[in-house]
Amino acid sequence: PASRCATSVQDDRSPRHGMTARVAATDLARRFGSRRAVDGVTFALAPGDCLALFGPNGAGKTTVLRLLAGLLKPSGGEAHLGGIRLPDPTARGRVGLISHRSMLYDALTARENVTFAARLHGDSAAAGSAMRALELLRVADRADVPVRALSRGMQQRVAIARALVNGPDVLLADEPYSGLDAQGSAALTALLRERREAGATIVVVTHHLHEGLDLASHAAVMRDGRFVRYDAAAGLDAARYAAEY
Repeated sequence: PASRCATSVQDDRSPRHGMTARVAATDLARRFGSRRAVDGVTFALAPGDCLALFGPNGAGKTTVLRLLAGLLKPSGGEAHLGGIRLPDPTARGRVGLISHRSMLYDALTARENVTFAARLHGDSAAAGSAMRALELLRVADRADVPVRALSRGMQQRVAIARALVNGPDVLLADEPYSGLDAQGSAALTALLRERREAGATIVVVTHHLHEGLDLASHAAVMRDGRFVRYDAAAGLDAARYAAEY
């Protein structure tokens, strides 16, 4: 019900007591012409928090991630990563971005794609870091295959390895399960949980409510550029939440 959504969206948008926000948005807005893709979004996440962001296509979820990644400039409001106001490029090295599109270099091998990303982050042992990331995603046996020859699911695994290779303390994931089979999905869930337990702050956009709620410390529903519901995930009943959603 609308009244419940209005109440829920006020719930616990601050970091846990005594912890400093690593990811924060205040009245964040982004317009494309006359359309408001993001319209006054406010939340804050501490180290170890994970926000699962749900909503229909076109709700503004991907635009929120692009704003948090520093890839778009806000039309209004503010976003900060670790106290750095975005889109300051100095914040980008702290971010790992997983998209439903791989955005890999097709002519390069899996190993070369991930090694290149590690070198961009100044990793002096980039080759070793790349192989460890590929092993975690269970794609090391395809390390020397050009990514254009890999299946869609394998390309997604390589893209996730690239996003994780620098051990980012902020991980932004846009439909990261897209194209993954059961093994790949299980590996990704384990990695996201491991990163959260290690203190990373995660925002994951997904249509998979049960997987999202299982990972999350907070859950939000977005519609028409706004958060219409925002909850602490602890204690939420997944079946009831899905029915209300």
